[in-house]
Amino acid sequence: MTFQIFNGILNHRVFVIALFVMASVSIHAQQSSQEDMLNLVAKLKRIEAMQPDSVQPKYQLALQSLSFAVTYPHAPQTENMIAEAEQTILQLSEMKAAAPSDICTLRGFLYMVRIVQNPAQNGQRYYLDVMQNYEKALKLNPENQLAKQLQQKFYEGMKHATSSSMP
Repeated sequence: MTFQIFNGILNHRVFVIALFVMASVSIHAQQSSQEDMLNLVAKLKRIEAMQPDSVQPKYQLALQSLSFAVTYPHAPQTENMIAEAEQTILQLSEMKAAAPSDICTLRGFLYMVRIVQNPAQNGQRYYLDVMQNYEKALKLNPENQLAKQLQQKFYEGMKHATSSSMP
């Protein structure tokens, strides 16, 4: 019995360490190639499949899929990445252990990706959804750094888009 508990704790620690390593790699993923990002998403899918009841692999999978989509908005794999991220966010929202702030952050990011894909068609359509999700994420957890960063990027992008459209 003690061995099973120890083994479970050890497996959890190894898994968390692997996630942290992958997260640190993902910080540099935007600078790496499209193939590297696709490989990272594939690795996360394998980890998520091994840990289907765990929140962190789902969160990282959705985050990296959306990171790919925002980096390569017109790549052939992008629509599939977005659809999978959307499904993963839905799964997360049904998990009691998932932080509501993180779910709102991912939803905001999803809508932001849609705007990046086609600003003319999707800008007005998703603008409020992006803002409301980031605001709700920060209301639920004012220390959510990803929500802060994405919200700032969104506002910067909108400011740039408005200033470049003025005569």
